[in-house]
Amino acid sequence: MSIVITGATGHLGRLVVEALLADGVPAHGIAAVVRDKEKAADLAERGVELRVADYDHPETLAGAFEAGDRVLLVSGNEVGRRVAQHTAVIAAAKAAGVAQLAYTGILGGPDADFDLADEHRATERLILDSGLPYTLLRNGWYTENYTDHLAPVLEHGAVVANAGDGRVASAARADYAAAAAAVLTQDGHLGTAYELSGDTAWSFTEYAAEVARQSGRPIAYTDVPAETHLSILTGAGVPAPFAAILVDVDRAIERGRLAGTSGDLARLIGRPTTPLADTVAEALRRL
Repeated sequence: MSIVITGATGHLGRLVVEALLADGVPAHGIAAVVRDKEKAADLAERGVELRVADYDHPETLAGAFEAGDRVLLVSGNEVGRRVAQHTAVIAAAKAAGVAQLAYTGILGGPDADFDLADEHRATERLILDSGLPYTLLRNGWYTENYTDHLAPVLEHGAVVANAGDGRVASAARADYAAAAAAVLTQDGHLGTAYELSGDTAWSFTEYAAEVARQSGRPIAYTDVPAETHLSILTGAGVPAPFAAILVDVDRAIERGRLAGTSGDLARLIGRPTTPLADTVAEALRRL
């Protein structure tokens, strides 16, 4: 039996592998499902097993899982293609007879009413219909969704969104990775859905103020109409379909859809979630 991480060379997947190793899971007990072995060479050097497979090629998934494996399906990042990709993974996991399929969905699960959630809702239904032993990790927003893009914020002195006074209960990506590691290594998580989010919800005004405080530069939150935000994003080179999704997410934030603070994430990782200020500080150090 192995703990298997799909998408193991992605941002979240790598952090889950690191969290497992930090928790004392031996490297030979971890299998990383990757498309490109070269990108995972460092993991192989540490003793992690590599299993080469591609979500878009179902035939390659036949050897990705074994009976008794505990599997984390990290959702694909290609919006519009994920249901087909996830269907292939679920089918392969069922054929192999895995002991657990954990899935990184989105905060709110079936109640999430914004466009980005559509494929996550569909995937959850597929998992439930499969009859596999499951754990649903409904991840809220990663703080890095914002702090990874601080350069233009500092350049223009503005945080731009169409989220009004909405709040975001974000947490660091490493927090969500630690939660995934917990449910894959501990008993008692089968048949459970967790609503994962940060301990504190913040507004974009507060985010701008925190960036200003730490950078020493004047930064303000500029709330713009959705159509204006869409034009700004596409003008900056964001593909129009994805820009529309981002604008729709901001509308959801304004409705409070990413502000929930259930406490599930902190309980799973056994500590408070990473404060916004800490992730801002780390991002500024990297610039």
